[in-house]
Amino acid sequence: MAGMDGIRELSVIRGWIDAAERIVVMTGAGISTDSGIPDFRGPQGVWTLNPKAEQMSDIRYYVADPEVRRLSWQSRLAHPAWTAEPNAGHRALAELERRGKLHALITQNIDGLQQRAGVSAEKVIEVHGTLHRVICLSCGWRGPMQDTLARVRAGEEDPQCLECEGLLKSDTISFGQQLIPEVIDRAMRVAGEADLFVAIGSTLQVYPVAAAVPKALDAGARLVIVNAQPTQFDEVADAVVRMPIGAVLPGLCGETS
Repeated sequence: MAGMDGIRELSVIRGWIDAAERIVVMTGAGISTDSGIPDFRGPQGVWTLNPKAEQMSDIRYYVADPEVRRLSWQSRLAHPAWTAEPNAGHRALAELERRGKLHALITQNIDGLQQRAGVSAEKVIEVHGTLHRVICLSCGWRGPMQDTLARVRAGEEDPQCLECEGLLKSDTISFGQQLIPEVIDRAMRVAGEADLFVAIGSTLQVYPVAAAVPKALDAGARLVIVNAQPTQFDEVADAVVRMPIGAVLPGLCGETS
C-alpha cells in the first residue's frame, strides 16, 4: 500500500479492523511517548541522550556495582510513569477490547499505562515485566514498588530484601537477564491465533518478541505497522502508517459513527 494516499489507507485499515475477529496488538515505547515517557532508541531516547543510562539496564553492572544500583533507585524515584496518564493511543486500544475485537495485547512496555487505560489485565502480556513491582534477585520475593521507594525516600540508598537481605530491583527484564519462557510462549501462541496483527510504536528489533510478527504472518494474519521510524518488517506489512499514534488510533479502533 506504499503508493496509497494516507486517508484512503486509513480507511482500508479501518475496514480490516472492523472485519477482524482476533486482533493481536504489540506495543512498544512509542505508544507511551505522548504520556511523557521517553523511548529508548529514538532521537530523543533515554539511551540516545544518556548512554550511561543503558548501564543501569544491564544486570551485570547492576549486580556488581553498588553505585549503579544507587543511581537506579534514584532513577526509579523520578520515573515519569508515576505521574503519567494514559493517552489517546492507550484509550483507543481499550475501546478495541470493549468492541470485542482485542484477542491479546503484547507489550514491551513496563509502565502499566495500558491496563490503566482500561484493557483487562488478563489480555496484556508484559514481555519485559513491570515497573510497578520489585523482585529479590536471591529469593524471588515480589512486592509493590512504591513500598520499596518509600524506603529509598527515607534514606536507604540500596534497599535489601526484608526476607533474605538479597538485592532488589524492579520486576523488569534487564539486559543479560533471561526472559520468562512461559510469557514468551504465550506471546507467540496468541500471535499465531491472530487474523490481524498490529504493531504500534515498536522498532521491532528486540528478539525473541519481534518473532511474533513472522509468527502471525505465517498463520495468515494481515500485518499493520504504526511507527514513526522504518522497521525491518515494513516490506512485508500490508500497511505502514507513519502518522502520530495518538492521532490515528482513535479513528481506527473506535465504533463506526
